[in-house]
Amino acid sequence: MEQPSKRWPAYIATLFGVGRSPYAPGTVASLIALPFAAIIHYYAGSFFLLLAAILASAVGAWACDLYSKQIGKSDPSECVIDELAGQWLACAFAPFSPVGYALAFVLFRLFDITKLWPISLAERVPGGVGVMLDDIVAAVMAGALLAVARHWGMI
Repeated sequence: MEQPSKRWPAYIATLFGVGRSPYAPGTVASLIALPFAAIIHYYAGSFFLLLAAILASAVGAWACDLYSKQIGKSDPSECVIDELAGQWLACAFAPFSPVGYALAFVLFRLFDITKLWPISLAERVPGGVGVMLDDIVAAVMAGALLAVARHWGMI
């Protein structure tokens, strides 16, 4: 029987099994991340949502690194904690509104799926940091567009 301490990286990396969704596990994880982002944003503000995204990234890098080593894959598709961290980061730049969060979702998923440069460059980093980094870069790109749109009064 597997030790409980060896299961925690899998639980965290896969968001307690969300990453094993048969259809679009990354998109499912991003959708699941939205209400949690909204709760943090509403009660604590965008700065604390940003801190939560950073914490999720650090814990995710640790969990994904251990889980990847346990199963012998460099970037398992079931590792979706990166989507949660990235979605939270993108939402931290969005206004707290349905339109703001919808744009954060669409932009983050667009950048994460298309892997435009520099996201494709970040994807080459090995280990758990590499699993997380491409989503963080995608979220920063989405966040930059959201910040510009917000500054210009577009959202």
